[in-house]
Amino acid sequence: MNDADTAMTDLVLEHLRAIRGDLQGVNARLDSLTVRVSSLENSVASLRVEMTHFRSDIVQLHVDAANMQARLDRVESRLDRIERRLELVDTPI
Repeated sequence: MNDADTAMTDLVLEHLRAIRGDLQGVNARLDSLTVRVSSLENSVASLRVEMTHFRSDIVQLHVDAANMQARLDRVESRLDRIERRLELVDTPI
């Protein structure tokens, strides 16, 4: 091997070492980003669970409101009947 070949080999090895160093940095950043994305995915999953609970709570509130309205309607009907029996109001003709 002559001096030109040795110089070329050294130059190629130097570049390969630089590329390897750069690649290690890229791999480290990729690992960091992978951890961060996993954390975000877990956060989104938790938010979805919470949203499901909120939806369930809202549905239950609607059911409760409907039940209360039905009870109020029955109370109003009973009150009307009591008022008519006691002749506290004029009965419509």
